[in-house]
Amino acid sequence: MYKETTASIVVTVKPFYLEDQSSPDENHYVWAYSVKIENKGADTVQLRNRYWRITDARGQTQEVRGAGVVGEQPVLKPGEAFEYTSGTPLSTPSGIMLGTYQMQRPNGETFDVKIPAFSLDSPFATPTRKN
Repeated sequence: MYKETTASIVVTVKPFYLEDQSSPDENHYVWAYSVKIENKGADTVQLRNRYWRITDARGQTQEVRGAGVVGEQPVLKPGEAFEYTSGTPLSTPSGIMLGTYQMQRPNGETFDVKIPAFSLDSPFATPTRKN
């Protein structure tokens, strides 16, 4: 599990490899990731936009921007949490994702919340050696 806190908003991510949706022989690897966003602050916030940077094992990067997550722009009152699951395919057996959520306070102020960098590893990934 990966966790990052920005301005009292806690983002926790748990990735998992989807063997049944992957075809290693065709260089097609699929992961799902569960995200929990917790508001530990005193202000109500709304998730407005998302930004993802997805990098495969060859270093090729794809950027994804859009409104909300999974078709929603959840409002989180103090102490509330929102959870969702999404996924991503890659043409390599491993990669890394990171990003930000743009949040908005009731007064219209926006701020970015970091999504922790997390690795996408399949059983087909070549282990890296650490010296």
